[in-house]
Amino acid sequence: MFLCTRLLAQDTDYPPAKLLTSFKFEQLTGGIVILHASLDQFGDTINFILDTGSGGISLDTLTAAYYKLKLEASERTVRGIGGVKQLHYYRGGTLHFKGLDVEKLDFHINDYEILSEVYGLRVDGIIGYSFFRRYIVTLDYDKQMISVYAPGKYKYPKGGTFLKPTFASIPITKHEVSDERSYLLNFYFDTGAGMCMLFTDQFIKDSNFISKKRKMVSTQVEGLIGKIGMRLTTIKRMKIGPYKFSRVPVHIYDDSLNVLSYPYISGLMGSDLLRRFNLVINYPEQIFHLSPNTHLKDPFDYSYTGMNYYFIEGKIVITEVQQGSPAEKAGFIPGDIIFGVENNFSNSIQQYKALMQTAGEKVRVLIFRNNQPQLIELKIGSILK
Repeated sequence: MFLCTRLLAQDTDYPPAKLLTSFKFEQLTGGIVILHASLDQFGDTINFILDTGSGGISLDTLTAAYYKLKLEASERTVRGIGGVKQLHYYRGGTLHFKGLDVEKLDFHINDYEILSEVYGLRVDGIIGYSFFRRYIVTLDYDKQMISVYAPGKYKYPKGGTFLKPTFASIPITKHEVSDERSYLLNFYFDTGAGMCMLFTDQFIKDSNFISKKRKMVSTQVEGLIGKIGMRLTTIKRMKIGPYKFSRVPVHIYDDSLNVLSYPYISGLMGSDLLRRFNLVINYPEQIFHLSPNTHLKDPFDYSYTGMNYYFIEGKIVITEVQQGSPAEKAGFIPGDIIFGVENNFSNSIQQYKALMQTAGEKVRVLIFRNNQPQLIELKIGSILK
């Protein structure tokens, strides 16, 4: 498919890319993009994470059950951060976006309850390769607008930088990273990962890339099969084309199932880096274009609290507190319900995360413990020395 399309695109008679639709997207912490759509004849608005790191398209288990969709068993599996799962499918569905119907989609079914709890917003599915392969897609993070074009001759913005990914179903781009040593490495280009970068633990061990004296803290992220423990630290420099980023936060993941295909792939580049550019994602011609936007020099989030909290049954509940962490020192315990941070009582996990991501700052957190209010002062830690 790609080869034929690329040959056509080089033909002088090939028509220009045609704008099909533009509409607003919702952006969550870490640069995660949420698209609102409806499915088939159902009128409800449902939420999809836009994810270049997804090799297809999927629906949440509860969403499929709510709509009483007819599912088909298969012998296929899906691989992702956290594990491998057997697939069931809902075949031939149509997604309705503003001004665009995407037809004949085969959705695999997965459980995204943990993602809904993380983001405080119902995650009904993840939209990836099955969508991107059909169109040229642009993301403007300044205006929070997505535009979708029929493939054709596309006039790219002036300036910026081009990336020429290789593909399986997930794009792979090559970047220079530097710490104790410098390497030119392959990374998955992953708009669905709410982090800057991730490295496989095996690469770190094989390369001695990061100084053994570097401070690392334990953290958790959410993957295909639930919560995954990782380590969090920084590297000295990372380059995207001509653009250099210093002291970049990175996660280190023990990829025991080799989901990331090391040593060919050393990790992934996520949305907290990619949101600093406006993107043209052209799967048909295997070309990406990145233009720096107003977020290019946004500070990275070096903070950590050492506690995990999720939106559960309408409440923001602390589920884990790590030993020796700022949260433990402040006196938080699992089961505490966060009611407010400073003067913000929105019950928004997105807003509370934003208020607790300035390293070294002290914030007042109002919690309920055993139905009793308690005010705790938290000094936010830093992953930097």
